[in-house]
Amino acid sequence: MRKRILEYRRFIDGLLKNFGADTNVEDVIENHLTQIRFFQHERLIHLLVTLAFAFFTLISVYAAVVKSYMYLLAVAGGFLILLIPYIAHYFILENETQKLYKQYDELEKIRKEKAKNENI
Repeated sequence: MRKRILEYRRFIDGLLKNFGADTNVEDVIENHLTQIRFFQHERLIHLLVTLAFAFFTLISVYAAVVKSYMYLLAVAGGFLILLIPYIAHYFILENETQKLYKQYDELEKIRKEKAKNENI
């Protein structure tokens, strides 16, 4: 997913830099909104998974310390090892999705400019 969102954002960046007169801005915006929805869904799922792993990590540490179940420290360590990449992946999804929103704003400016030029 990381590779996909980065490639897609770069593709739209390139499109915005070289937006041709023959490019249908309506189609680009429609596709862009669809892609944003996909990435928002992915972001939500990863947020829930990240929160679950954080919760399991805290519960494992609590049980290990308060209840003296020291073998649960290994479980907590395992959760922590998995939690770090989940946080990093969520960070990428969140930031790249925010960049997609900015691209959408730029596409809307292009659409308004084209509509304004057609009405002149």
